[in-house]
Amino acid sequence: MSAAPVTPVPRAVVFDLDGVLIDSEPLWHEAELEVFCALGVPLTRALCLETTGLRVDAVVQHWYGLHPWPHAPHERVAADVVGRVAALIRARAQPMPHVHAALDAVGARGLALGLASSSPMLVIDAALARLGIARRFSAVRSAEPLPHGKPDPQVYLLACADLGVAPAAAIAVEDSSSGLRAAHAAGMRVIAVPDPSARPPDALGLADLVIADLGELATALDRLVAPPR
Repeated sequence: MSAAPVTPVPRAVVFDLDGVLIDSEPLWHEAELEVFCALGVPLTRALCLETTGLRVDAVVQHWYGLHPWPHAPHERVAADVVGRVAALIRARAQPMPHVHAALDAVGARGLALGLASSSPMLVIDAALARLGIARRFSAVRSAEPLPHGKPDPQVYLLACADLGVAPAAAIAVEDSSSGLRAAHAAGMRVIAVPDPSARPPDALGLADLVIADLGELATALDRLVAPPR
């Protein structure tokens, strides 16, 4: 019998942004409601949950496919949403609970720190500046210039490459189904931090561990970082 493959000890943690580090999902919903309702899309906050975690161009395509609007190009609609989200983040976004303690926990364990988000860099830069944590990340990747956003794994693969670690030696921290699928497809281990006020992600079963909030991340890391016996 051949020996079971050895899982590498993790060397890096790669965070998602929206809904994991910063409480920006309500701000995305606010911006989407403003922009899409002005185009005649009968959007509600509950319906906004259908596109959580998707890249903004996919969100625009989703709602155009259901409720086509005349004249306004998709690129302009996407830019309007992104610009509004960035402005809202700069004005009043709040960190998710225990963000700084979670980042400290990663550093204390000697793990490299990265970020992989479907959000455009305008939003990422606004969020990291708002939280004052930009310098803590050794790699920051946006899916904006890529052929596809999450659930495609490329943004995670690129973040791992930037950190100089194999995906199997990295842990992703995610909240949405598209993000969980992306990290799992990349070959990473995944810690899920689902929004307690929303329906659990349908891809939650892909997570190696599920935690209630980032205050539990240190314990979760210890479970995954501990060398096999």
